[in-house]
Amino acid sequence: MGATYPVNTSTSSSSKEVNHQVESCPSLSVWWDELEEQDPENPMNWPATKKWANILTISVMSFLVPLVSSVVAPAVELILVDFHSSSTTFPTFVLSIFVLGFAVGPLLLPPLSELYGRVIVYNVTNVLFVVFTILCAVSHNEAMLLGFRFLSGFAGVATISIGPASIADIMPREKRGKAVSLWAVGTVIGPMVGPIIGGYVAEVLGWRWIFWIISIIAGLVTVVALTILRETYPPVLLERKASRLRKETGNPNYRSRLASDLGLQKLVIRSIMRPSKMLLLCPIVTASCVYICVLYSIIYIFFSTFSIIFKEAYDFSTFESGLVFIACGVGTLSGLAYLGYFSDKILEKRARAGRMITPEDRLPFLVTVPGTLSFSIGIFVYGWGVEKHVHWVVPQVGTAMTGFGYILIFTAVQTYLIDTFEDHSASVNGANAALRGLAGALIPLSGLDLYKALGWEWGNPLLAFIALALAPLLWILAVYGEKIRKTQLFKLKL
Repeated sequence: MGATYPVNTSTSSSSKEVNHQVESCPSLSVWWDELEEQDPENPMNWPATKKWANILTISVMSFLVPLVSSVVAPAVELILVDFHSSSTTFPTFVLSIFVLGFAVGPLLLPPLSELYGRVIVYNVTNVLFVVFTILCAVSHNEAMLLGFRFLSGFAGVATISIGPASIADIMPREKRGKAVSLWAVGTVIGPMVGPIIGGYVAEVLGWRWIFWIISIIAGLVTVVALTILRETYPPVLLERKASRLRKETGNPNYRSRLASDLGLQKLVIRSIMRPSKMLLLCPIVTASCVYICVLYSIIYIFFSTFSIIFKEAYDFSTFESGLVFIACGVGTLSGLAYLGYFSDKILEKRARAGRMITPEDRLPFLVTVPGTLSFSIGIFVYGWGVEKHVHWVVPQVGTAMTGFGYILIFTAVQTYLIDTFEDHSASVNGANAALRGLAGALIPLSGLDLYKALGWEWGNPLLAFIALALAPLLWILAVYGEKIRKTQLFKLKL
């Protein structure tokens, strides 16, 4: 039946049909079974195969959605010809509008997952993502394509904004790093692989087939997700358990230990406001998200200008300009391998030594220093190589270094935030994703203007200096994060 405990919470007396004796009894608090570490209903106790099946399914969708954000980059000229348009803003806006959906979705979807569960949000948004992608394929003008690009970004961001929370639900802290790294690499590599696929498909089959192929693949993944994904959020699972016990026993006093005392309306409002509240009032969240959004903006400036720059500087074809994203992907995979070796090992070593593991252990200098330096140095190398028209391999080395640095920083910050806010990991990741999406949507719109004003020689160093100037934020959090978490400002009602 599961463990139940009497608690001093009075039940409502509004229903006159309920027996007065039952009403006056204390609530029976529902929790996991007595041996919590053995309760099969607790997601932490799932078999490894079940855990990794859920993580892999979420990770595949988290790879596919960001891929769609950039997949049309090499095909924008073909789209303009098809629409009989000469717009100068469309090439950048068709990328940014999708990422703008990334900014809006996380303000709503993660809070909903903390109210109704992760799986229902995944399944509904996956279906909507497929539908909106199909509508992109049949668009017959710019406005229609841009509108459905926004909606597909809004729906698709669910796995990106809730994924780390699902991982936190099923993986203990000392084993969480590898799982988050696997999920994160898809979100970073997706936009790099997209132009490679898009460039080839657009040349061979036409730009509409880019969306048809994505729709088919996403549809198959959605079917797999409907089959494999299971609910992981403890408050929802325990509420279901309490509901089952109330139905089986006829006793209305069974109540989840994690149930909120707030009414539904107040609970919905608090949940919806939580990501914004975290972003604005929690110093740790503000600092981490601002730094990540700056790096994300730089990455998307690259994504929106790579094709144009390499066509101009090296006379690359549409397909060849898509291939330049491979180097950044290789750097990202190298960063993943680096993280996989060091991240969880650091925590496991400290646990064996009897040290209490803290969220700040996710920001070791062994990860943050190489990450911050590699990201900025890579931008310098890329900018110098393009400006001097040296062999195209040189700027590609720079983009690989930038990809290596970004995945290190991104994953470290993600795991740090979900370890800090385990009870509301979806909301804090939603706050991060919202700010990241907003910056990634708007700032790249000025990417070409930046290069026109400063040239490749000075435009890229400016971006590198900005990233380098913000790097100490992570080092400060690594040293003083625990003190900040204990301040009164941090103790908010979330």
